[in-house]
Amino acid sequence: MFSTDALDRAKRYAAWRDAICDVYVHVNVKADDPENYDGFIRETQFGNVAMTDCLLSQQHISRRKSHLSKLDKDCYYVQFIQTGSINVLQSGAAFQTTAGLGALFCASEPYDLQCIGKVRSYYLEIPRQTFGSRFPNGQAPLSATMSTGRGLGRIAVEFCSMLASQGTSLEADIRARLGEELMDVLALAFDSAHRDEPMTEQVVRKARLRSVKSWIEDHLCDPALSPEMIAKSNGVSLRYLHALFRLEGQSVSNWIWNRRIELGHDMLLRSDHNARSLTEVAYRVGFSSSSHFSTMFRRRFGIRPSDITRGRSS
Repeated sequence: MFSTDALDRAKRYAAWRDAICDVYVHVNVKADDPENYDGFIRETQFGNVAMTDCLLSQQHISRRKSHLSKLDKDCYYVQFIQTGSINVLQSGAAFQTTAGLGALFCASEPYDLQCIGKVRSYYLEIPRQTFGSRFPNGQAPLSATMSTGRGLGRIAVEFCSMLASQGTSLEADIRARLGEELMDVLALAFDSAHRDEPMTEQVVRKARLRSVKSWIEDHLCDPALSPEMIAKSNGVSLRYLHALFRLEGQSVSNWIWNRRIELGHDMLLRSDHNARSLTEVAYRVGFSSSSHFSTMFRRRFGIRPSDITRGRSS
């Protein structure tokens, strides 16, 4: 439906804002780094359900009463995040959604979405009355969350992923029937969520860790990358960030250095060593000196980087 990929970087944010605010839904959008914006929207219709696969750069999205005066979306949104994190605020409730926690919120009431880092997610746009009729009391909650790591929540997100990958090849009447079935599954999942056991702290942390790792991978070669930068960009405290990586049995810094070394190793194996020096490889993967890269490389793999380039040249 829309992508910034083919646009000049200087024009990307303005085009994105126009597409979101004027075409997709009436909201205010404010990006943290408009000069380096990336995003896309891909929409598929499943009868009454619209499914959107989105890539969002870090930004704040708000829908206010002024937008509701010309009610263009009397619907619910179901949000399933693949990578990144979004804070959802509506009617006094606030919750952080990640790859392990899906969200339901209402387009017919004011809301705020705070995208932390680059976010890839599915959005399901579901008619309010049609969806509400599937709940025992005839009304869906205004906003809610559910675990997507087990039980009905996992079934719902896997069903959604399957439709996203296969839906465009199906006939319109089949897509419409699948949309009805998807609403049934989602209503059952959200209605049952409050009766399920709450997620254990370990499950929450593992989901958050996956999200943080994905953000780090996108910024791995930035020489300024630090635990402080990671914590701030992902909306967590430095203490909590260190606690997340204790699940890995190592510090966040060690994890970063190991990933950089692995990336450098892959680059040396793929590249013509005459075209790219060891120093250039070291800088490209985020090291400040080739000597540090060589020391860490030998500690990790038991050989020197030059042994790989020498082997390629022999």
